[in-house]
Amino acid sequence: MHSLQPLLAFSETAKHGGFAAAARALGTDPSTLAKSVARLEASLGLRLFHRTTRQVRLTSDGDRLFERCQRVLSELDELQSEAAGTRAQVVGTLRITMPIVYGRKVLLPVLARLMQQHPGLTLDVRLSDAYVDLVRDSVDVAVRAGTLDDSTLVATRIASQQLVLVASPQYLKQHGTPAGVKDLAKHQHVVFRLPSSGRDRPQQFRVKGRAVALQPVRGVRFDDGEAMVRAAALGLGLAQVPDYMAEDELADGRLVEVLARLRPPAMPIHAVMPGNRLVPARVRALLDALQLNRPGSDGKR
Repeated sequence: MHSLQPLLAFSETAKHGGFAAAARALGTDPSTLAKSVARLEASLGLRLFHRTTRQVRLTSDGDRLFERCQRVLSELDELQSEAAGTRAQVVGTLRITMPIVYGRKVLLPVLARLMQQHPGLTLDVRLSDAYVDLVRDSVDVAVRAGTLDDSTLVATRIASQQLVLVASPQYLKQHGTPAGVKDLAKHQHVVFRLPSSGRDRPQQFRVKGRAVALQPVRGVRFDDGEAMVRAAALGLGLAQVPDYMAEDELADGRLVEVLARLRPPAMPIHAVMPGNRLVPARVRALLDALQLNRPGSDGKR
């Protein structure tokens, strides 16, 4: 049976992309880690890293071992906490990833309240519109909007978002207000480029009970939702964005909604976490806070 030290050395080296960075994180020296990983490779009869003078990169065998190591080390940490009688305490580092604008506007106030309630909690927050690998990146919870494709994740619905088509009053005065989806081809658009694929996100509508997706051709493209809202307010075209992104501009008249009767169905927002894991108290506390923040709950939102 292998000790945990070589597995920890391997896991940290893979996570940090090199022995030097991993050694700094663990408070040891790179040669010690390199020897520990070499012994693990020898005992397993597997090559776990491709090594160069500047970095290390996982082999296919190393990639499979790393995924399993993350799960084992995480569960061991929880078992140690439980044995020490701290499982019920909300302590430790909560690692969470969330969409950029939704995170800033909606979730950061929730996290601030959570930290006030639990002084022993620390946060590692990653704002990104790209999907991350929860196991590889050691993430406790990811907040994701839309349909979930990964069946290995455990999902809790925490909210929903409504897509709205908006434009500035000045733009509509100059170019006219579309009466239906057929009129959209005549207009300029502000389009979102999906970070995961580099493709443009289609605009979505519901016409006579049927889902309709349109791919605008004319317009400008952004990979940031706040920039899209700003561009629309400046008169660059029609933009379809989640309602929370444009709520301030809609409230003060810088933007108006177009084709409101053709809104698509609301999209669910979930908090997801890896399956087959113990759920730490810090994660349970976060899920409770997110549920309380849902519209219609006892929270103030």
